[in-house]
Amino acid sequence: MSRFLPSAARSLDLFLGLVTDLVADGLRFFRLTIRSRTALSAEVLFLRKQLAFYEERQTQPRRLNDSARFSLALWSRLFNWKDALVIVKPETLVGWHRKGFRLFWWWKSQAGRPRLPENVRKLIVQMAQENPTWGQARVAAELSVKLGIHVSPRTVRAYWPPEPDRQGPRRTSSQRWRTFVRNHAHSIVACAFLVVVTARFRTLYVFLLMEVGTRRIVHCNVTAHPTAEWTLQQFRETIPSDHPYRFLIRDRDSIFSAEVDEQLKAFGLRVLRTPARAPQANAYCERYAASASIS
Repeated sequence: MSRFLPSAARSLDLFLGLVTDLVADGLRFFRLTIRSRTALSAEVLFLRKQLAFYEERQTQPRRLNDSARFSLALWSRLFNWKDALVIVKPETLVGWHRKGFRLFWWWKSQAGRPRLPENVRKLIVQMAQENPTWGQARVAAELSVKLGIHVSPRTVRAYWPPEPDRQGPRRTSSQRWRTFVRNHAHSIVACAFLVVVTARFRTLYVFLLMEVGTRRIVHCNVTAHPTAEWTLQQFRETIPSDHPYRFLIRDRDSIFSAEVDEQLKAFGLRVLRTPARAPQANAYCERYAASASIS
């Protein structure tokens, strides 16, 4: 405990320093926005003349701290930063930006899958105890059809009551997701959207379609503004009329609208949506997307 407190205090000091520097930079920025364009141009030229003097003398600046790195990466989105970057290489600034994206997605993925409401959890336990021959799939189906509570068998399994000394007939077990994918791998295609950032910090979306059995990339395309119609067109261009596929794995992105699912059913594909915040259910595409985004 005594070791933890100094570490926590140091992290808090670093965070407060970062917030203070960002607020100060923001106030300076808004103050500059109300000045005339002539005054700003003159000040930029004035500062560049002084910077050129230091470059001529080959004076090395001191090492930047984390708040300065974050500030440079943030303000570089507003102009052509390559013409104004002097103290570090362009690759260094791009590296800071990638590190920030990795930290952001790491922080965002810490929340995990949200828990079901307490009344639903108690209902799952009650149904399992009162119906000894039901498995997770049957309980999930009863909740969906009769009560309108849409949960997957894997979610039901997470709240399944323990049975240490059970006597009598065993429950009917449902097929695990990993077993299902292994048994039908050659008839499954999986799709996902990758988010990539260009050198000028422009966000692009890459559509990826993969054969699960062979790990072969069937199709990929890039757009800055993904829509349901654009996504559906990717399937039309890729999946032939005599395709051997039976299932399509996708996440719960709003781009995949009900119209897209209906068209995919017309293609002869059964759409399998992954559970909320469960990237492992579409592990092959998600792993490829994570490696491509980081690189």
